[in-house]
Amino acid sequence: MSLRFTEVADRVHVLREPLLDINVTLVVGDGEALLVDTLSTAGQAAGLAEAARAVTGHPWTLVNTHHHFDHCFGNATLAGDPPRPVYAHELAAAALRDAPDRLRREAYEELRGERPGLAAEVAGTALLAPTHPVHTEAVLEVGGRRVVLRHPGRGHTDADLVVHVPDADVLVAGDLVEQSGPPAFEDSYPLQWPDAVAELLRLTTSATVVVPGHGTPVDVDFVRAQHKQLVDLAWLIRAAHTAGAPPERVAAEAPFGARPALIAARRGYAELDGTA
Repeated sequence: MSLRFTEVADRVHVLREPLLDINVTLVVGDGEALLVDTLSTAGQAAGLAEAARAVTGHPWTLVNTHHHFDHCFGNATLAGDPPRPVYAHELAAAALRDAPDRLRREAYEELRGERPGLAAEVAGTALLAPTHPVHTEAVLEVGGRRVVLRHPGRGHTDADLVVHVPDADVLVAGDLVEQSGPPAFEDSYPLQWPDAVAELLRLTTSATVVVPGHGTPVDVDFVRAQHKQLVDLAWLIRAAHTAGAPPERVAAEAPFGARPALIAARRGYAELDGTA
């Protein structure tokens, strides 16, 4: 299946990869472009490059919203030779630089049950670590357009970056916001995640297009509703931990469904116990 970008705002295009429902965002400026996230494998990244070239012939800079395989394992293919700049939070950059074998192994284990073919491909993918680590914020000029990369705090991971394109009123949220399924809590900080989403809400207007990590672009009302769910979940985790209740008690009452909530509760308990 060929991949295709759709314009969601002025010269901001989103591609929705069908296998894992991942979003890639392409920002086009005068003579330059920016690609946010790079998919899971060299093969997927090659298809992504073809789709981007159908929109623009400009050279691009890359941004990884975080270090999970589906958002950054295509770096080596898309950066080219010699490689173009690749931006990510400093902890995501360190993980890709220092622990590529661990990241490939974790991705393989996650995929092998339901998608063995993709698991094998991911396991054999060469990884390229980001070249430009971001601590809190970086401002890029992309062909005359101001683009802000911001770390809003711990949430989906400890290394999330959001990408703000103010002149188009677009915010690329990565997996801090999810539309096609519940948030993923395996590497999360559920007690801090609401604060991270509150930080990105400060970058929005009533007309902002928010690009989630997976699923259809959403409006600010959707993000506010998900923020409230995250706040409710964090409150339930704190109350249950204080009462000495097991994490399963949280899962029975929390938003997002029992399985994600149980993972979130265990992660939240670890935060409260100082072991996360």
